Order: sequence, then structure tokens, then C-alpha cells
Amino acid sequence: MQHHETIPMIPISHGQGAWLFDADGNRYLDGISSWWVNLFGHANPRINAALKDQLDKLEHVMLAGFTHEPVITLSERLSKKAANALGHCFFASDGASAVEIALKMSFHSWSNQGFPEKKEFVCLKGSYHGETIGALGVTDVAIFRDAYAPLTRSAHVVMSPDARQANENESAQDVARRAIADVEKLFAQRSNHIAAIIVEPLVQCATGFAMHDPLYLQLLRALCDQYQVHLIADEIAVGCGRTGTFFACEQAAIWPDLLCLSKGISGGYLPLSLVMSTDKIYQAFYHPDVQRGFLHSHSYTGNPLACRAALATLDIFEQDDVLAANKIRAAKITEVVTPIAQHPQIKNFRQRGMMWAFDVIDAGEKFSSRFFTAALKQELLLRPIGNTVYIMPPYILNDEEITLLGQRTLSVLEQVL
Repeated sequence: MQHHETIPMIPISHGQGAWLFDADGNRYLDGISSWWVNLFGHANPRINAALKDQLDKLEHVMLAGFTHEPVITLSERLSKKAANALGHCFFASDGASAVEIALKMSFHSWSNQGFPEKKEFVCLKGSYHGETIGALGVTDVAIFRDAYAPLTRSAHVVMSPDARQANENESAQDVARRAIADVEKLFAQRSNHIAAIIVEPLVQCATGFAMHDPLYLQLLRALCDQYQVHLIADEIAVGCGRTGTFFACEQAAIWPDLLCLSKGISGGYLPLSLVMSTDKIYQAFYHPDVQRGFLHSHSYTGNPLACRAALATLDIFEQDDVLAANKIRAAKITEVVTPIAQHPQIKNFRQRGMMWAFDVIDAGEKFSSRFFTAALKQELLLRPIGNTVYIMPPYILNDEEITLLGQRTLSVLEQVL
């Protein structure tokens, strides 16, 4: 809060499409989808209409002994998108809650199957999975974790498959194989005690958009099967089409045991998260003894309004063939940001679907805050992570907005450097 004494918070009055407008009439192109949640623009008329219709029917009912059409339909549609490999949905409100649920489900299901010693977890170096106590245990970002370390149960940390670690003459797949070797070494020693490994498929976002080859996921799936360890896919940020496929795991042609989804699933409108699970995990809780059941409650679990926003979001995906349209849109964005990749102080320019990132060499002190402030003055909302600048816009940018985004990002970069 002390920072806001010199960098005041911006009071946003309204949004329209890819733009946010403040109380003074200034506008900002939302280049990060308002922290990766807004997929189809602010005040989207189709999502608005769905919510207005739902408001006149049902705003909320507890999801304990009751159910409702939006949550049933959403569960069925998501299961179908996952080729019915993940046939069950457990709802919550935010991403960290989904991670907590997945961790608890993994441990408890092993315990119900007669393996109570399987209670350890594994995460990747630099991983981020949320800031509640359980989620911090599988988060390896010091600024979030260290202050609360005495409260957490630390996970095993294995090598990240981050392709930026490639040695000379080494490919991203070579890095993936090195990272898998690190996992296999741990599994060989501790698999009897390990419940699950959690990963962000294809892109570790909060650690600086570390991207890896899909081969890593294929090899990891095989290892998890071999050593009887659950694979948890945290698709909170990378799901909902962000990597180019609806689920990032699709690009590796694998399915995890548990998949966490949040952020963009409601189009950026309302808090909603869920964990999708396999039949095998579901069956581990199917028992007349309530203590063997999965007991985890949120008052707003499966909120009808949030589920209706999610259904409207899925409708847009299907009606507008968004994944195909995004391939064309991504190619245009890549073209306009190519001059950034050629800048002498830029390295590791990378892209996956509708995500772009690059690292700035000799960025200087407080680069992130200086870049953020300078970008606002050029009508851009961009918020670097350390010396990594990323672009993660809504899926609706037109050609004029794409050109503006590319040209002004380069202008801000040159100004700040």
C-alpha cells in the first residue's frame, strides 16, 4: 500500500470490449485480460444477456442436496470437451480453492484405497498454484511462499522443463527429457509416499511465462502411470483456449487424473473454479461411510450465475469457432510484435497460442513498475513479471487494436530502457 502513495490506484468506471476506462475518461487496452480472466471483452453483450436471463430465474442455491440446470449442463459440456476422460466436476470459487481440492482429493483417494502413506506432493521449480496454505505448499515463488513457510507443508521441488534452460545445441525436447529424468529419480525413491505431482501444462505463468515442449507432459503421464502417482494439471491460467487448444493437455494427447479450471471459464465475469476428475478417483469416494466421502464445502459452490456465465462463454467458443479464429489472430499479433523480438536488449521471445513473452536484458531497477506506469500513459495495460514482459489479451482484438498493441509495446520498451 505504501507504493500507492506515489503510484495511485486507477479508478475504473467501465469497460467495453478490450478497453477499460477510468473516472477521468482515460482508456487502456487490456493487454493482460485483467489478470488472465477476460476472454471475450468487457461488458460482452452475449454474456450480459445470459446473466440477465439467469437473474430472473435463480441467483443461488446451496449445492448440498440440491442442484440446478446451469451446473449440470456445464459439468456435462466440460466432460464432453475432455473426451469424457474426466467425467466428474467438483465446484468451488477461485483457482487456489481448486488446487486445495485437487490436493485433498489425491491424498484422500489414495487413503481410501489403502495407501495412507501416499501424502507427499511434487511441484516444479518456479511453480505457482495459489496462495492459500495448501496451495502455497506446492508453490515455489519465494515472494509468495517465504513469509508463510512455517505454516505450510513443503512439497518436493523438481526441475522445470522451461525451454530457456537449453544448452548450446539442445532443443526444448532435450530440456524436457532432462526434467523428466529428475522426476523419475524422485519417483524411484519416494513413489510409495507421493500422492501427486502438480504442473501447469505448457506454460508456467507466474514464474515468468516459462514454456515447455508437450513431450514433457507425455513422458510425465507415463511416469505417473508407472509409479502410481496422480497427475494434477493446473489449467487455471492456461486452460480455456489460452494455449491454442481448449485444454492445454490436449496438445500432448494426454489427460491428467485431476484438472483444475478457473479464471477464463466464466469469461472474467464471476468467481468460479472446478476440479475435473477421472472415474477411478470418483469411485474411491463412493462408499456408504461418510468419512470416506470427499467432504469439502464452499457456500457459493456451483453458483448458478457463475455457471451461466461459463455456459455463455462456452457458447461463444462454439458459435464463433474461437480456437480457429485465434490461430489467425495470433499470427497477426506475432507479426506486429516481431520488431520487439529483434530488439538488442530482448532475449527468449516466445509464444504459445494467445500468449507472448520476452525477457529484457539489463532492464534496470524497478523495471516492472516503470514499464507498467509508462504503458498506462500510452493507453496500455501491461504488467511485467520481473524483467519478463508478457502479452495475454482477450480473444477479440481487431486489426487496429493489434497494431496499436504491438507498436506501443515497442515504444514503451524503448522509452523505459
